[in-house]
Amino acid sequence: MKKFIIFLGFLALVAPVFAQNSSGDKPNMYYINVPVEKIFLSSEGYIIQYRNARAVVLAVGIPNEWFSEAGGRAQLLIMPTTSDYPTMSIFYIDNEFSHVRLYVHKAKSHHTWGSIPISTDVSSYFKDKEKFDIKF
Repeated sequence: MKKFIIFLGFLALVAPVFAQNSSGDKPNMYYINVPVEKIFLSSEGYIIQYRNARAVVLAVGIPNEWFSEAGGRAQLLIMPTTSDYPTMSIFYIDNEFSHVRLYVHKAKSHHTWGSIPISTDVSSYFKDKEKFDIKF
């Protein structure tokens, strides 16, 4: 009986090692979180000003179609009121862009929300609606 209990204890310690799937069919997923400086809403989508690793302010556009269920490449999530600064998380699967999440302040009057005059041409931010070209 004692040997059986020791065997069960050993099996409980070793079983998780063999239970892990190491067949390699799981995708390699990771994300990069980027601080957002300002968010501009335009007729074509959101223009996001962000800081890269060298603290240079850059901008990228996220088309409106990505926020629909059919597009499914972007999500807009409201931050808790205790958080002041928005962020953007970019998700990659096997080194290919998967989707992006914008964590924003709920009040459009917050200083991180900006406005663009209607006559401004923003099409340069939305040239290729299939790719998400962000520079780190």
